[in-house]
Amino acid sequence: MRITRDDTSMSQSIKGLLIALCIIGTWLGSLVFLLTLSLATLHPAWVGLFMIFQIFLYTGLFITAHDAMHGSVCRHWRGVNNAVGYIAVALYALFSYNKLWHKHWEHHRYVATPNADPDFHDGEHVGFAGWYAHFLWNYIGWQQLVGMAFVFNFLHHLAGIPLPNLLLFWVAPALLSTVQLFTFGTYLPHNEPLGGHTNRHRSNASNFNVFLSFLTCYHFGYHYEHHDAPATPWWRLPALHQQMRSLTSDNSMRKFGC
Repeated sequence: MRITRDDTSMSQSIKGLLIALCIIGTWLGSLVFLLTLSLATLHPAWVGLFMIFQIFLYTGLFITAHDAMHGSVCRHWRGVNNAVGYIAVALYALFSYNKLWHKHWEHHRYVATPNADPDFHDGEHVGFAGWYAHFLWNYIGWQQLVGMAFVFNFLHHLAGIPLPNLLLFWVAPALLSTVQLFTFGTYLPHNEPLGGHTNRHRSNASNFNVFLSFLTCYHFGYHYEHHDAPATPWWRLPALHQQMRSLTSDNSMRKFGC
């Protein structure tokens, strides 16, 4: 019985594009609402919930861009697919889509190899904090920081967005989403077990149920599955996960989660 790894039908391209536009549109609408929200009478619990929701949407922006790098947002229209990727990473934090594209394919080519895989640790700082710092260092440049500072000052001083709103709903969610992406999309999937990785993708797989998998990182914890079939969009990973669980017996695949 064959594992179905991809679906290249037109309906899947349209569905993928609609999902991507939904994430981008929801992020944009939520941000506009939150930046103009009066915090004076808002209960702190609501502030926390709004922040969590915005973190989740920021993570969705990056996952959308990631799928675009694999051509799986909209397989039938490459220009549209790449445009979605450019927009998503620019909205996320003024990233260069081309730079991310090259680095991400280096990750797939040299997965879990120190000083070759840009997402992996450098062989020395293997703990969470050191690895996370190395991870950010590989992706954030001074031009990007200058650009973000310009946008921040424009929104605050010229557009009149209150400073608390900017910090709580724009700055903090973007930064915290990098922790979410790193934890569930890099650290747990590629953290080496004792004796090192033994499976061919040098990747661990999430054992979360579908709902928790979605909440943690848009199913990106199904990471062995992603490396086995990188053209599969995030929203089809649960089905691939179930297929692989029932049809394969790779005991070298280390699980994390519950």
